[in-house]
Amino acid sequence: MRLVAAEADKLDFRRGACPALSAPMQTGDGLLSRISLGEPISPAELATICRLCEAHGNGVINISARGNLQVRGLTTETAGKFEGDIRSLNLPLREGLAVEVPPLAGLDPAEIADPRPLADAIRAGAQGLGGLAPKMSVVVDGSGQMRLSELLADVRLVATKSANNVGWQVLLGGTQADGRVHGTFQAQQAIDEALSLLQRLSSLGPTSRGRDLVTDAMPPCAMMEDGFSSLDLALLEGDDAAVGIGLPFGQITAVQLAALCTEAEKQHIRAVRPAFGHALILFGDHSACNTMQVFAGRSGFITEDTDPRGMIAACPGSPSCTSAAIDTHSLAHLAFEQLEELLDGSFNLHITGCAKGCAHPQATSLVLCGSGSDISFIVGKASDPSFASIPAAESANALRSIAALVRKERLKDETSAACIARLGREQLALSITSGRT
Repeated sequence: MRLVAAEADKLDFRRGACPALSAPMQTGDGLLSRISLGEPISPAELATICRLCEAHGNGVINISARGNLQVRGLTTETAGKFEGDIRSLNLPLREGLAVEVPPLAGLDPAEIADPRPLADAIRAGAQGLGGLAPKMSVVVDGSGQMRLSELLADVRLVATKSANNVGWQVLLGGTQADGRVHGTFQAQQAIDEALSLLQRLSSLGPTSRGRDLVTDAMPPCAMMEDGFSSLDLALLEGDDAAVGIGLPFGQITAVQLAALCTEAEKQHIRAVRPAFGHALILFGDHSACNTMQVFAGRSGFITEDTDPRGMIAACPGSPSCTSAAIDTHSLAHLAFEQLEELLDGSFNLHITGCAKGCAHPQATSLVLCGSGSDISFIVGKASDPSFASIPAAESANALRSIAALVRKERLKDETSAACIARLGREQLALSITSGRT
């Protein structure tokens, strides 16, 4: 298999287009291919993927916020070969409509119901349904230890329990917190409702999303309980466990990931699965998971929720992305150095190469956005107006000034997010611009 020039010309450059194994997307560092897995795979299989990334790409791997592997640096000559080699591994590849379930689905003793049968039925029922937005997504959440509450979804099904009755609340648009309730149904009816909503979206065309079906009569979601993060150690049945390991800024080299896989095999880790939040979930006995957590921490991975690197959402940036005006990963490392004490878990620092804001679509307390040769400072979304803009060369001083202001003004027991909100855009702008000529 090989992409010829005519096929390469058809590659989708649109905002909102999704790369796929059979339809890689052009980026600044070559073609980007996505591997979406429906089930966990073995550490040896992931190590093989790493070797193929080095052989056919530039050896850089992302795990997306939705838990997909993204392989960078493919060419028109190697993309087809990469696809063929991946398909020859007979992995549990998932294609078509994105129907997400939590990484512990079906294994989690805490979940109200197994979401996988519903997800499979929705995915099967939506086959051949055209006209949906390229990034249309459905979430089916069994309400266990690791939930998908923060993941954006057009249609969301969440398991609920009252007395001995298990139902599924169907929500439209956004995260679980800001989604609107379409209704609560038994399993089969929930599947039928989800497919009906998708059909309505299909008829409205590829720019329509779940929020377009929301009406004023739909109430917000009232049932919100925090689950574990994707970095927690989760206990399963018996001595079985699962542990999450995060990728700093969502990116790693194939060599580093392959080394983790080698150690995982030594520790008899049974399976691995890319997961939401740029994480990798490892499945094994309790002792093996603990050992892998220590090994990963020593190897530069994120293993704790309190790690400030896990509170920075950064897109690939320049030169990886043709839309990006800045090297986001260099800026992320700089921000980590200057703002570490501000990263207390109350907000995600969003660093983006352009106003599209791919790495963090939701509003947040502070956004650093590339704009030409400048860095724009924003409160909200990347597309919102900036409160200050400075040359990229002055980033360190600007970040240092914001850190000093928050450190000085923060009240006792006040979070960074609350302090930034109280200070407001004008004081933040003054802290950056004062002293500049």
